[in-house]
Amino acid sequence: MRDASDPDDDDAPTNDAPTNDAPTNDGQRFDRLPETAEDREVAGRASREEVLDWWADRFGIGRDVLGEYTFWEKGAGKVWVFNGEADDPSRVEAIGMTFLRTRQEHWKPTTRAVQRFGEHATRNVVELDSEAAARFVAGEDQELPEWDGDWGYLIASHRIAGGTAPIGVGLYLYDELRSVVPKGSRADLPAVE
Repeated sequence: MRDASDPDDDDAPTNDAPTNDAPTNDGQRFDRLPETAEDREVAGRASREEVLDWWADRFGIGRDVLGEYTFWEKGAGKVWVFNGEADDPSRVEAIGMTFLRTRQEHWKPTTRAVQRFGEHATRNVVELDSEAAARFVAGEDQELPEWDGDWGYLIASHRIAGGTAPIGVGLYLYDELRSVVPKGSRADLPAVE
């Protein structure tokens, strides 16, 4: 027989507080981007389709160029590109190379990504002459009123050895090309014709 002061199963306290078991972003772990927005489990995380669409829409770099790569997020919006598969990349410090910054108003490609894939771009590429290219890689901003393309992030390129080579990411606003070449990658290069 039970004592009246002992709660029975119906009277036992319960923990009916709502729990949030939704996956979250872990800045110390790589997580593969979901294939589509419908597959998204972590709020705010870009999907593979969104990344491929962004590169195609912004720079004309098609799925045929990026289709074989896998995309991973580590940190808030730091997307990495990897040429292969990884079963459990959560224990590594880096996988592939940094590729794109998302989770901000305007997505930004990394300098390394532009240098690696920018040769495939068909739009939003500004070709700089030797002097302007040297100033750009040195981190200098410069007037560029002749640009009649989109505002925002552009691929800066320079004609060299009979071809055009992407040299970095620039931000074009109000007739000015701002160099966003990372300080550690800047160089003092002579202007060579």
